[in-house]
Amino acid sequence: MSQAPAPPASPDRDPGLQPERTRLAWRRTTLAGAVIAVLAAKSALHGGPSTVGVVAAALCAVLWGAFLALAHRRIATLAAARPASLAPPVATTAALCVIALAVCGAALVF
Repeated sequence: MSQAPAPPASPDRDPGLQPERTRLAWRRTTLAGAVIAVLAAKSALHGGPSTVGVVAAALCAVLWGAFLALAHRRIATLAAARPASLAPPVATTAALCVIALAVCGAALVF
């Protein structure tokens, strides 16, 4: 028994809400990174600034800025009628920024 061929993709395909959910997820993650960066700066300056604390807070700010740039790029891509897939290097960079931001934030808190 053979399987019927898949129907051809319609050029006016309705992507549904998936791009909107993805856009919102990027925004939520960016907001969480902003909160981490602000709390890291607050923690670094609490009780007087130290060199290590200021460097860690600056690193958090740089990581957040890099993630913000990646997120903005992806959100702009999702606005297209047929958004392109996220390239693996961009996905890896975004994931590494989030992980590094979390580690820096946790290091400042503890």
